[in-house]
Amino acid sequence: MTTDDLLFNSSRSIEKEDSVSTKSLHGLFLVGLTGGASIALSIICYPFVSPALRKVCLPYVPATNIQIQNVLSVIKGRKGKLVDLGSGDGRIVMNTAKAGFESVGVELNFWLVLYSRFVAMKSKIQPAPKFVRTDLWKYHLKPFSNVIIFGVEEMMCDLEKKFITELSDETVIVACRFPLPNLEPYLIIGTGIDRVWAYKICKTKS
Repeated sequence: MTTDDLLFNSSRSIEKEDSVSTKSLHGLFLVGLTGGASIALSIICYPFVSPALRKVCLPYVPATNIQIQNVLSVIKGRKGKLVDLGSGDGRIVMNTAKAGFESVGVELNFWLVLYSRFVAMKSKIQPAPKFVRTDLWKYHLKPFSNVIIFGVEEMMCDLEKKFITELSDETVIVACRFPLPNLEPYLIIGTGIDRVWAYKICKTKS
């Protein structure tokens, strides 16, 4: 074998090594990119998925325009502090604040709270609506004279107990989608998924 043949074979070996190295780098880059995207997606999706991992799940389902109008009809003429439990994207809180209530949204999902605060700040509504990121079961309701809840059937019994324990006389509760199991509503508005039930706390015995 001549010197030229040796040089040629050596050159081809180097080219093959470079090609393998380039492919390896591309492969590592794709693996890293895919892994990073998966982690980012998991972080973003976790607040939306995690409620399903709890015993009682309160999923994010935006209120319809009809539901909002039904809620506003129930609390028309009332004043004071209002809380929306599981406030989602904040539309109930925003609309009740426009109606003059001191409105607070309680929501566990970080991204929904962030979005709600951004929209509230941008809207410049007065009195300014507030959003608290916490578990609704741990949030004390005594300061509020108006309570809105878009609940699920499995949680309404425990919610009713919380309302009776923490809320004051004459507090109005507006339950959307599902009624409270034992309290008697004084008003029912709407049909189907837009129906709302209105209750009034009365602890004073007649």
